[in-house]
Amino acid sequence: MRALGFIIVLLASFSANAVTVERVISAQGIEAWLVQDHANPLVSMQFSFAGGSELDPLGKSGLAHLASTTMDEGAGDLDSQTFQSRLTDQSIKLRFSAGRDGFSGTFKTLKKHEDEAFDLLRLALTEPRFDDEPVARLKSQIQSGLKSDLEKPNAVASIALFKSLFGDHAYARRSKGTVESLDAIKRADLLNFVKTRIARRDLKIGVVGDITPKRLGELLDRTFAGLPLNPGPAKIRPVKAKATGRVVVVEKDLVQSTIMFGHGGVKRDDPDFYIALVMNHILGGGSFTSRLYAEVREKRGLAYSVGTSIYPLKSSSLLVGSAGTENARVSETLDIVRAEWKRMQQGDISQQEIDDAKTYLTGSFPLRFTSTSSIAGVLVAMQVNTLGLDYLDRRSGYIGKITLKDVQRVAKRLLKADLLDIVVVGKPEGIVSNP
Repeated sequence: MRALGFIIVLLASFSANAVTVERVISAQGIEAWLVQDHANPLVSMQFSFAGGSELDPLGKSGLAHLASTTMDEGAGDLDSQTFQSRLTDQSIKLRFSAGRDGFSGTFKTLKKHEDEAFDLLRLALTEPRFDDEPVARLKSQIQSGLKSDLEKPNAVASIALFKSLFGDHAYARRSKGTVESLDAIKRADLLNFVKTRIARRDLKIGVVGDITPKRLGELLDRTFAGLPLNPGPAKIRPVKAKATGRVVVVEKDLVQSTIMFGHGGVKRDDPDFYIALVMNHILGGGSFTSRLYAEVREKRGLAYSVGTSIYPLKSSSLLVGSAGTENARVSETLDIVRAEWKRMQQGDISQQEIDDAKTYLTGSFPLRFTSTSSIAGVLVAMQVNTLGLDYLDRRSGYIGKITLKDVQRVAKRLLKADLLDIVVVGKPEGIVSNP
């Protein structure tokens, strides 16, 4: 089998969507997870490298994000205009992005253009130019956006909450950096980013479309085999959210206040993760069916919006929520949020709530499989989180076996009403900072 240039390991099928996942390993050891779909002449791919903005050097936050916006602005002997024209002329979609924990790419091409498409991707990964004009242009655009964000209540609240929870840790920094940190980033920094961070060891690839395992193996080698095997030694230190119940008010002359709140949560590999999903759905993640929505909006009309979510990070985790309400009603809204947090923390949960949450979480999952790109993204997430090839078959079982006692136990473990850190952006009546 090795002599053929690829290995196929069979696989998991997801009956609800007729998705069959194959592991493909190229002759040079590049691994990808593949879902073949020959109905349309398209190939979609998503890929991810470990390490995102949290590894940006001190004083140069935003490096990963700036690299993500400029790697496709010229590569090899193709300048920015020529490279972008080649993508446009062949209807090739290529985009890089940087998150807190990872650096990723999205790629889609028509079958008939796959040779050129994969060659352009290879150039962007291995020989980005980072010429002065496109870097200066995109850096200026990012800086304009950063300045604009400082006038957006949601962005201001998010920045303040992460600073409150993570202090001087890298997670507290803005992923896109600051105006000053972007000014400090030079071409040499971008070249060093590619040299030290774009490597094969932690590369995860998901592919969906009109392609065979053999052909994919050939393209994987052509595209990724030239990357260095190991990334640079940079690592991020683990950190726990330092929630203490503090309140931070950022005064802005607005008729409505934006509220964000949170404390520590569960990481993706925590044994209680799926139980926490059910708990969060009941508390605030279930949109129109959640407790917070019912108590804060439906019964009392206190907020225009309210909800919670689990936010797992590689080196930490959060349970966060948000609401928006009139300045005069902020205090009452927060009282209800804390009360519902505490009620669930104390185990006041019904079996009907558990059943409804489980039904939703299993029934809505197939909605993630609406396009080749979204399926490719799921394949990458499965690899990043080491979920296994048969995860799509097992996921419903994880949720189905959850009991009322499980949720009560995890709610007691996770929910700490008195420790919720709260940020309010606006002019809330009767609320002052209590850092």
